[in-house]
Amino acid sequence: MPRRGETSVPRSAGHATPYDVARWCAGNGWPVHPLAAGRKTPAANCPSCREATHRPQQCPCHSAGKWCHGFHAATTNPQLLHTWWGSDPTLGVGVSCGPAGLVVLDVDAHSAEVPARNRLLPGIPIHESVNLDGLASGFDTLALLAALRGRKSPADDDSTLRVRTPSGGLHVWYQAPRQGPQYRSSVGSSPKVSLAWQVDIRATGGYIVTPATRTKTGTYQALGTTRVPAPLPHWLAAELQRTGHPVSNEPVPDPVPRPRPAAPAGQHAHRLLVPLLAQVEACASAPEGTAFTEKLNRAAYTAGGLVAVGYLGHDQAHDLLTAAADAARPHRHRHSRAVISSALSAGASRPLHLKGRS
Repeated sequence: MPRRGETSVPRSAGHATPYDVARWCAGNGWPVHPLAAGRKTPAANCPSCREATHRPQQCPCHSAGKWCHGFHAATTNPQLLHTWWGSDPTLGVGVSCGPAGLVVLDVDAHSAEVPARNRLLPGIPIHESVNLDGLASGFDTLALLAALRGRKSPADDDSTLRVRTPSGGLHVWYQAPRQGPQYRSSVGSSPKVSLAWQVDIRATGGYIVTPATRTKTGTYQALGTTRVPAPLPHWLAAELQRTGHPVSNEPVPDPVPRPRPAAPAGQHAHRLLVPLLAQVEACASAPEGTAFTEKLNRAAYTAGGLVAVGYLGHDQAHDLLTAAADAARPHRHRHSRAVISSALSAGASRPLHLKGRS
C-alpha cells in the first residue's frame, strides 16, 4: 500500500481487484464507496433507506457501517473496505471527489445534437468567423476552450492521471490546492453552472469511477504511464472561478428556516412521489416508446417542489430519481442526470405544499 500523500493508483491497475484499488485509493486519503457490480452507479441502499426519505448526512446506516447513499458513505476505514468488498468482490469502486480534494474533468463523446455556439462555452462568445465544422463532443469544446486561452487541452495532458471510459470518454484527474477553494460538480449541458458542452466537472457533491473498475460495457483504463493527479492548472482554476464553480468552505445554512414538517405531510410526500418513480422504473419493460423522458421530468419536477418546502432532502431526491432512471435506462445515465438536474431546479421554484392532502 502506498504511503499517505503519494496519491497514485496501482500501476498494475489492469490486473488489480476492486478491493486492491479501494485500498490504494484509501491509502492516499481518497474516501471510497462501492459501485453496483458491473455498473458505474452506487450500490443500492438498504430497504429502509429506499422506503423512507431522509437526509444522507443524518442516516444511521453510516455509523452502522453500511454503504447507503453512495458517495455520502465514502470512507478510508480499512475495516469497512474489507467488510464491503469481502461481502462482494465484484463491487466497483467510486471516489468521493470533494473530500478527496479532486477535480475531475469528465469529457463525453456521446452522439448528441450540437447546441448553438453561444452555449458551447458558457460566458464566452464564439465569433461567427470561428469555423466549428466537425465539432461533435466534449473533446472538441475542451480543445476550443484551451486554444482560446493559449493552452494545451487537458485531454492531452500526459502529466496527470487520465482514464479512458468504456463509452469512449475521458476522465482527467487533478488535485485541487489544499488551501484553495472547493469546487462544485456540474453537468456540461446545465444552463446555470458548466465549463463546456459535454464536459462535466466531478468535485464536491460528486464521485468518480476509478481505473480498473469493470462494467458491462468495458473497463475504465488509465492512459499512459502517469498515475498521479497533477495540481489543478492555474488557467483551469480561473475558468472554474469564471463559471461559478467555487463553493464556500463553510456549510451553507438554509436561508429560510422552516419548521420540521408534521409526519402526515412527510407521508403524503412519499405517497405522491413513489408512484411517479414507479412509472419511470416501469419504462425498463421496453427500450423505447414509453415516454421515459417525460415521466422522469414529471417525477423530478414534483420532487423539486417537495424539496422546496422541506418535505424531501435534495440529495435524497436526486438519489431516488437517479436510481429509478438508471434502473429503466442504464445506458442513458448522462441524459437522465441532465433531465433530473433541470427539472429539480424548475420544481424548486414552485414549492409543493401538501397541507390538507389525504
